[in-house]
Amino acid sequence: MTASNSLATPPKKKLPLLLKIYAVALIALSVISIPIAAILGFYLPSLTSDAGAPVDTTALVIAIVQIALTGVGAVMSIVLGVRMLRDRRRGARIAAEILVAINVAVMVCEVMLSGLHGPGLYEVLHLVFLVALLRRLQRKLADLETRERAEDGTLGRDETGKGYIELNFFNLFWIFVVCCVLGLIIEVVYHMAVVEPGVYQDRAGLLYGPFSPIYGIGAVLMTIALNRFHKANFLVIFLVSAVIGGAFEYLVSWFFQFAFGIMAWDYTGTFLSIDGRTNGMFMAMWGVLGCVWIKLLLPRMLKVVNAIPWKWRYGLTSVCAALMLVNAVMTMLAFDCWYQREAGMEPVNAMEQFFEEYYGNDFMADRFQSMTIDPSRSTRVTPVELGQ
Repeated sequence: MTASNSLATPPKKKLPLLLKIYAVALIALSVISIPIAAILGFYLPSLTSDAGAPVDTTALVIAIVQIALTGVGAVMSIVLGVRMLRDRRRGARIAAEILVAINVAVMVCEVMLSGLHGPGLYEVLHLVFLVALLRRLQRKLADLETRERAEDGTLGRDETGKGYIELNFFNLFWIFVVCCVLGLIIEVVYHMAVVEPGVYQDRAGLLYGPFSPIYGIGAVLMTIALNRFHKANFLVIFLVSAVIGGAFEYLVSWFFQFAFGIMAWDYTGTFLSIDGRTNGMFMAMWGVLGCVWIKLLLPRMLKVVNAIPWKWRYGLTSVCAALMLVNAVMTMLAFDCWYQREAGMEPVNAMEQFFEEYYGNDFMADRFQSMTIDPSRSTRVTPVELGQ
């Protein structure tokens, strides 16, 4: 091999020993957890609540889904561990991405069953570690063309031609942020123009900042779904966006009701209402927003994002992502403490006392003006006797 060839194809570096040890431990724990999940799934239907009564049907279904996801996650953990041991980084990255999604879904089920006390410290730390591992694998897979594309202003575009943009963390995070802000503006304007003319209502969905995460996540889901169909006609984009937006809106309403007893909207009695959680008109609005986003705004957003200097690009994104994560965690904790106070439960630790002092009921009602909370709507496994 010539010197030029050796420079062009540098030797592949193996993963560090620490990650190899993690892979072995991951495989071992997963092998043990698979039969445990199977046993729990077999006996779960016969379980009862703390009061001795059969567990609520909805809670039972959520618990079954959680156990099923845990089993699938264990299998995917074995796949991830094997691929890491064999230094198959691309396959390990894909397995890690799937495992992150599964772990998030399991934690969502736990929150709906037991509130924020459900997810344990191990689960949270493991999820954080998986995200860090995923970022490392993505960095190792990046090639020398990245800097050239950044200089050419084409970074973010899918060079394979299969899709419009690269579905990487950088692109999807900024799509989320931008659409959180745009969605909030749309909500406020719509409320002032249509619902209550001239009346301003704060429609924010996070504790801090002008963000409405339902629009941010909705935009990310539509971008992922339509990335390969960005050249499709408006009808296809409209229908896909309407279905995705309506389904996501339904699931968000379902989650907040069962986890915290919160109702942010109720479309009961409107055209094509589905359990009052979404309806025909708002699904149509999601369809229109999807067309505007894919055909008009996304190309312009990429130009703005590519204006971020290369040296600042990932540092700025990491800092903003960390701040957004803190914002989301603080919001969920505030919701959980709000639920407990409304359920007649006194603060029992420093964290709950902190939220009662700085984010009490009056603050929460003023910050989240479109939301109402009633603990009796939730379906947590351990029932709370109101007024006691």
